[in-house]
Amino acid sequence: MKETHTMSGIQPAPKRSFIARIFISPDESRLRAGWRLLLQTLLMIAISIPVSLIGELIRVGGNELLLSQIVELVIFISSIYIARRFLDRRSFVSLGLHVNKQAFTDILIGITITFVMMGLIYLAEVMAGWLTFESFAWQTEPAINVISGVLLFFVIFIFVGWNEELLSRGYHLQTLASGTNMFWGIVISSSIFGLAHLGNPNATWVSAAGIFFAGVFLAYGYLRTGQLWLSIGLHIGWNFFEGVIFGFPVSGLDIYRLIHHQIQGPEIWTGGAFGPEAGLIILPVLIIGSALIHFYTQDRKIMQEKH
Repeated sequence: MKETHTMSGIQPAPKRSFIARIFISPDESRLRAGWRLLLQTLLMIAISIPVSLIGELIRVGGNELLLSQIVELVIFISSIYIARRFLDRRSFVSLGLHVNKQAFTDILIGITITFVMMGLIYLAEVMAGWLTFESFAWQTEPAINVISGVLLFFVIFIFVGWNEELLSRGYHLQTLASGTNMFWGIVISSSIFGLAHLGNPNATWVSAAGIFFAGVFLAYGYLRTGQLWLSIGLHIGWNFFEGVIFGFPVSGLDIYRLIHHQIQGPEIWTGGAFGPEAGLIILPVLIIGSALIHFYTQDRKIMQEKH
């Protein structure tokens, strides 16, 4: 039981009611982390209904994947902003979204790190004889199609990186950490991240496990900087280089590719139709990527606000 100091000495703090112990945080006057997560999820669902209907009305003639990410952008930002302001009693920016020169650098370094990671996967599969090169996109398509395809998916993956990091390493991880600790915040939020990808094409429980480890890797970027920008850069680069540049499926999605090839290697290693996240090849690459994050942030003074 907590104690309070008075002029006459130390006295026990007032006993909390049963209802208060269930719903109210013991540290401050706000709901416990689990209730805040539940309400943010319900708020997200409620907001998604009208926003998705509007999205359906304007979908004609547009890119469906881009439009879905714009819809998610509105849903995630609005639900998390409201939850952060009125449930968490914190600012939206305190999730790790301080905008400065370092933020821009973190994004660029995150993108660069994943170029190295995906390049190593491609090189390893070529050397193992698991890939058969067919052609480059510019050999079979007009230049304007190649440029527009690359730019379109780069924009899409900017939205994906922002949306998923804001929700997973932003609201989920940090709210869970405020109710438990950072270790369990990372484990639980990464598990949710993995399970959320089970709806993707060609997904399996093995791919969900791979996405879980990818989530832990992305959380390491936040843990080392106290900001979301490095994780956002890592997420953007991961998808862009994996799919567009090196021609692998992106979490089961077959998107625009600059390199056309066939994968014949063992699925347990390559991940097959889901992509490298579902294969064992991703594990050593995640270790290398984590080492690069550590090297980049070794002189960083981490400033993490109270969640």
